[in-house]
Amino acid sequence: MKNVLKIFVSILLLLIVSCEVKQPDSTSFWKDGYCRQENVFPVNAGDKTITARILEGGLLEFETVELPESFLEWNKDRRMGFLEDIRKMMMREGDGNGPELAGPHNGMVATYGYRRSDAQFSLNNAVKGMGFIPKPEKMAEMMALLDSTEQELMPRKLEILEGFYENLAENFDLDKQGSLELYSQPKYMTQSFLNQVYNPVSTIVFLDFPSYKLKTIARLLDPKDPELTDYERQVVTWINKVHNYFHGPFSIDFIGVIYYVVEVYDNSPMGSDPTTGMGRRIMPLLP
Repeated sequence: MKNVLKIFVSILLLLIVSCEVKQPDSTSFWKDGYCRQENVFPVNAGDKTITARILEGGLLEFETVELPESFLEWNKDRRMGFLEDIRKMMMREGDGNGPELAGPHNGMVATYGYRRSDAQFSLNNAVKGMGFIPKPEKMAEMMALLDSTEQELMPRKLEILEGFYENLAENFDLDKQGSLELYSQPKYMTQSFLNQVYNPVSTIVFLDFPSYKLKTIARLLDPKDPELTDYERQVVTWINKVHNYFHGPFSIDFIGVIYYVVEVYDNSPMGSDPTTGMGRRIMPLLP
């Protein structure tokens, strides 16, 4: 009887494995030298719903949520402190160690879904530079300011960036974060890139106190893609421009990523209020 059961289980496992969906060749993620992410529908200015095909559920429509006030206050305070630390370092003031790596700029992005040929499983985590994306009506004005001051010395550039963050809620869309995919090309693709093209769900955690976790849908924007919407082309231009503004010019424009926020969690340790922290969802509000 035991042998019969073993044979039955073996056959069942073989059937399960044989029914698994075969992942596409990674070269199919590129067309004429540019990346094409077909599992997220193109987006336009003001869209509050994102349609994406994910491994958990197939083709779904996701409602975006605005980042809560507590997140915005923390983010703004830490970014302003980051810029002040850079200023002190340049003036040789303070401890001279420069800004901390912890905080809202360095998001730890978890992805899964596409097993790269050199990996045994697809689960991945990578630290990505994160920033805000201007509201559509502010985009041209803010990019023009970057263009007109790109040759200024760093102290003046820090003032420009501080001005953006001083009016964070007025200047930026509050339901998304932006980043760059710096390294992926047709001949070499990072694990984050492969996962997001194939399965566009991403979770972002910020190492800090308080700590937040964002569950997002990632929309990849290749600046070479002729089918980007007008809004998408503006966004990928902005992300590259503000990156170059701070880090210096690069010879190419990189693939941009919009992280559309669909859930927000409080990842802080439990404090005096036992109903907060410990990974509890805070947006959207639970019924």
